[in-house]
Amino acid sequence: MTEPIRKSEAPLPTLEDVAQSAGVSTATVSRCLNSPELVQEETRTRVLTAVRDLGYAPNFGARALAAKRTNTVGAIIPTMENAIFARGLQAFQEELGRHRLTLLVASSSYRQDLEEEQIRTLIARGADGLLLIGHDRTADIYDFLDRRGVPYVIAWVFNETAPRLSIGFDNHAAMKTLACEVIARGHRRIGVITAQLTANDRARERLEGIQDAMRENDLDAAGLMLFETSYSIENGARGFEELMSGEAPPTAIMCGNDVLAVGALKRAQQMGLSVPQDVSITGFDDIEIAEIATPELTTVHVPHRAMGRGAAEMLVGMLAGEDRAGSIRLEADVRLRGTLGPVGS
Repeated sequence: MTEPIRKSEAPLPTLEDVAQSAGVSTATVSRCLNSPELVQEETRTRVLTAVRDLGYAPNFGARALAAKRTNTVGAIIPTMENAIFARGLQAFQEELGRHRLTLLVASSSYRQDLEEEQIRTLIARGADGLLLIGHDRTADIYDFLDRRGVPYVIAWVFNETAPRLSIGFDNHAAMKTLACEVIARGHRRIGVITAQLTANDRARERLEGIQDAMRENDLDAAGLMLFETSYSIENGARGFEELMSGEAPPTAIMCGNDVLAVGALKRAQQMGLSVPQDVSITGFDDIEIAEIATPELTTVHVPHRAMGRGAAEMLVGMLAGEDRAGSIRLEADVRLRGTLGPVGS
């Protein structure tokens, strides 16, 4: 029979134990742990060595109770399955770390109900603030956040008419600019592989950007060939094959992000089609995979790191009680590469 795991009966090391081992006061130990830049290097090294050797861990629960702060920030992103949010989240965490804040991350799998549950759970566990992606969520969850006075920043979008603080880029304008580049090269039959549009304002705005570009160039936006799916390379490949199976297939396929676009590019090559000679393919995001694809992917460059860093700066300011002037718009620009060419090139 397996013996139950028992907690060690040895007493846990205390702040006083660390101070005695390092030959300093408890105030110096506390200062070293909370504001190390204020402690001389030799003293700091001695204290941290004692912390490590004794296995001391501060009681953050007690500290949080006293300060009514946990110094943790939550971030809920739609997916961890690909690198769409990785760069931005990394910059977000780095900036939080500069202010000695800890990041807790959850993934909603593009499910609004799951995201709402995660918001409530993070707040119940004491998160001081939140990073959220996009504006689409129910009025009830916004009311929940507002009634509790929990600051939050919305990223990956910019909408000057939205009432909530955000930092991001104009998804509609960015995709419209790319669509105009596609149309300028003679493409009239355009297909789109998009993420699911429900509860995803980024995907809807990108699709609307393409439709507006078509209308402005006297093309029938209703004739846009559409394949709606979830983000993955395999789904991009499946969407490409589906769109190309019709009697009059598109000459250009615009994808809602680079992951879908690389899947489309892969399937094009498997079907014996040359890109961009037989069909052009574009993406959105400009993650690393866009530049290592063959040919390199035409896409929209998203300012991931600036967005993540800026979101953290905004939240830190809000937690300090600063008034924010308003939402911040960052620029997203088109990167023309090898997968976009003239019709029949």
